[in-house]
Amino acid sequence: MHFKILVEDQSGKETLEILVPKILDLNQNHTYIIHPYLGGGHIPEKLKSKTKPKDRILLDQLPRILEGIGKECKKSCAQIAVVVIVDLDDKCLKSFRTELFRILENCNPRPTTCFCIAIEEGEAWLLGDLNAIKKAYNHAKNSVLDHYKNDDICGTWECLADAVYKGGASQLKKMGWQAVGREKSTWAKNISPHMDIENNRSPSFNYFVKKIRDLATNTNCPF
Repeated sequence: MHFKILVEDQSGKETLEILVPKILDLNQNHTYIIHPYLGGGHIPEKLKSKTKPKDRILLDQLPRILEGIGKECKKSCAQIAVVVIVDLDDKCLKSFRTELFRILENCNPRPTTCFCIAIEEGEAWLLGDLNAIKKAYNHAKNSVLDHYKNDDICGTWECLADAVYKGGASQLKKMGWQAVGREKSTWAKNISPHMDIENNRSPSFNYFVKKIRDLATNTNCPF
């Protein structure tokens, strides 16, 4: 199976470049490529993209992307699975999943696709392994980490910043969103190598791992 993994940002790519080889048995002829975008954006009305492909806004471009991959699969007869990883943010999970499936249902041909939603944000997957955080940052504040509830809507990246970044989220925000993005990538590079795939407390991360492995072994519904 060849996996096309679509993520919202560079920090997501940094995390997955380290974790996917731990999840997949690459000796079984599985391959993958991770495509980072420049933000999640919104699913467009009537599924018609309002931005240009060069803008690289994932959700806005998703109808076009999935349609194109579906045609690629049909033409080449290749075994391709698409894994779309997006943040829930403050959306309703049920409604958001319904919208994502609506995109897929409108594709003809329809590519094999799995939607994995990080709740609330991608940093929730890092926070699912507190031991990994403490190995990467021995100064991490237990007073912050011990009060975090997995996959809670609580300001996830801010929680991680408060635990490991000098001055916390408030100081980081003062430096601007580009600085936030750079720091998120740094967290991903530093924490991911220490993560134990089999012992993560984030339900949304465990869902992602299960679906990747299901697709690799052609078991269960890929959705």
